[in-house]
Formats: sequence, structure tokens, C-alpha cells
Amino acid sequence: MKINNLEKFLAKARGGEMPLGVVVTFADPAVTELVCAAGFDFVWIDGEHGEMDRFSAMTHLMAVRGTECASLYRVPSCDHTEIKKIIDFAPAGVIVPMVMNADDARRAVAACRYPPTGNRGCGFRRGLAYGAGDFDTYWQASKEEPLVIIQLEHIEAVRNLDEILRVPGIGAILIGPYDLSASMGLEGRWDAPEVEAVFEESCRKVRESGVLLGVYTESQFDIWKRRGAQFMAIKNDTNALLLGLQEMKRRATR
Repeated sequence: MKINNLEKFLAKARGGEMPLGVVVTFADPAVTELVCAAGFDFVWIDGEHGEMDRFSAMTHLMAVRGTECASLYRVPSCDHTEIKKIIDFAPAGVIVPMVMNADDARRAVAACRYPPTGNRGCGFRRGLAYGAGDFDTYWQASKEEPLVIIQLEHIEAVRNLDEILRVPGIGAILIGPYDLSASMGLEGRWDAPEVEAVFEESCRKVRESGVLLGVYTESQFDIWKRRGAQFMAIKNDTNALLLGLQEMKRRATR
């Protein structure tokens, strides 16, 4: 949909470019506008660890309209109700955290699709221009939108990855290196052989499946590109603000 720029995001990711994004946790939608103004390809609006309530989610998703930036929203959990709270605001993608197995993945997909494919409730809002849009066009688009993005962030999910990838309707797998390494008892140890092996094997399986591969990483960009990542979130708002302030203080006091 034009209001969320999913087509632009997919065209870049599938066309060999590398969409880059920022994780936004602050409730103020001006932060999302700032990410768009900075030229990023997508904004990851975080309803899991950030400050978002339902109204904040809507304003952030509205802030993307008229830009070149796609809106991805992370729900707090793999839960039909949590997805329902934001899906009618027409995000480009829904990021579902801590998916452990194929059953979780099926629930995530079902919550994002209308019957008979899924169990999404029929509450037509932004995607249908509050009733002013063409219903048939909207209904057809809803068979593919929003993009269902499953987070791979636990070693149990890695063990079940083959089964997860066979679930119809998954649009992307997004690797969370911090949580995944922590679940192995090696938090942040990107260079540990066991962690590297899991990353490599997971990326290979995702790419071979044809599902889009994404990652959140603030380092090792070339390594993740070599592994086949097709989109990357490279910073979060709190850390970007902290680093910017520290750098300005350093410049002013040197």
C-alpha cells in the first residue's frame, strides 16, 4: 500500500539492494519522522520493548505516510490480540518476536490474514481509507499485507527452523543476534564458534527457502551481507541519541 511503502521495501530487498532501518522505541512520532527524513528505508516501531501504546502505534504508522520509508511494527508477543491492536492501522509489516516453533508461526500468520486463510478480524480502518477506498482492491492486497516477519531469536527456534520455514505465509525471518546468543549462554559472543555456526546455518536455510532474511545488528555489516541478509536494522533511537550526545560533549571539551 502507498501509505506504508511495502512495495518499495520489497522491491529493494528482492532486487539485491539493502534496505536499512532504525528501531524506534520513543512514543513521540516525531522520532519516526526523523528516521524517514534521514533517508532510511524502513522504521522498526517497537511495541515490545519501547513505550508504545495503541494510540502511539497509530501515530507512528501515520508519520510514515508521504515518505519513502516502510513501516514495520513489532508486537509484544505472538498473540492474536496484540496483533489485532495495531494491524488495522496498516503497517507494512508485523514483526512477531520469540516464535519458537511452527505452531507459533502459524498463529502469527493467521492473525495477519482474513478468513478463510486466517482469523484476522474485519475492522476496516486506514488500509481502506476508513471506507473511502476501493474494497476489492483492499481485500486483494490484504492477502499479502502486512508482511509477516518472524523473529528468530532463540536456540529452540533454530532447532525448529525447518518446520517454521514450511509454514505458508511467512514473508521474512528476522534474526535477533543478542537474544539468540543469550539463549545459548554466550550473550554477545558473536565470534564464538558455536554462535557463528548457528548464524551461518540459519541464514543458509532461510535464503534457500526463498523467505526474506533480515537482521538487527550494529556491527559486522559485511559479515551479515555475506551471510545473505537482505535487510538490516542498524541502530536504535536511544543508542543513537546517546552516541550523538557523547560525541558532541567530546568535541566541545577536547
